[in-house]
Amino acid sequence: MEDKDRKKVMIAARERGPGPGRYALPSSVGFKTHDFTKHMKPAYSFGHRLDNSMFSKDVSPGPKYHVSSRFTRVGPEGEPKYSMLARQPEPNLFRPPGPGTYDNHRVHPQGERHAPKYSMAARTRFRKRDANPAANAYTLPQLIGPKIINKKAQSAYSMTGRSKINGFDEDLARTPGPAKYNVTVPNCYRNRQPLYSMLGRNVMPGDNTRKPGPGAHSPEKVYINKAKAPVVSMGIRHSEFITPLIIDVTD
Repeated sequence: MEDKDRKKVMIAARERGPGPGRYALPSSVGFKTHDFTKHMKPAYSFGHRLDNSMFSKDVSPGPKYHVSSRFTRVGPEGEPKYSMLARQPEPNLFRPPGPGTYDNHRVHPQGERHAPKYSMAARTRFRKRDANPAANAYTLPQLIGPKIINKKAQSAYSMTGRSKINGFDEDLARTPGPAKYNVTVPNCYRNRQPLYSMLGRNVMPGDNTRKPGPGAHSPEKVYINKAKAPVVSMGIRHSEFITPLIIDVTD
């Protein structure tokens, strides 16, 4: 009995009425064009500072100023504070010279004898006019080789080049060298050895027609001389509410 009284659910696709986007309901946000059927909450806005001097007497600094950490809500803290000062200039007192100011090694002790002192003086004007030749103006005779004048010269030897005539490597007979002759083939004076050669690859005669391979045949498609098995495919569920596919469109 309960199954018969159960309300049948209506398919939404069967309803032909307009959709929810068809209606333009008034907004329930804000105060402009608000839905009059609903309760509107109070709306607040940020105002701006008036330019009238009557309402702009507040001249206190804003939060942009940095308040030092030494100030509390009751005023500056009362702890003692110390700082590191720079060195103060010394007063203008008497400044005697230090030990490095004096040159004691230049002062000879009184009452002692002085050792003789010599210095290298400059050339006088008389030596500048001296016309005698210097030591590098003379050229002494050589002591090496045959050009000695007043000395006895030792024997001198020289290294000459190698001569091609009357030398140890001169070939007077003009005989040919070992590279002049060719090597004799051993088959001329010994038993002749067998000779072998490498021939080319020969193609055996046969049928030259092109024949299909195993991949050219499709045995699974043979159903002429054999019974064909039934073919079953999985279809799709059709609905009466599906949009038909329009291919030919006429103007």
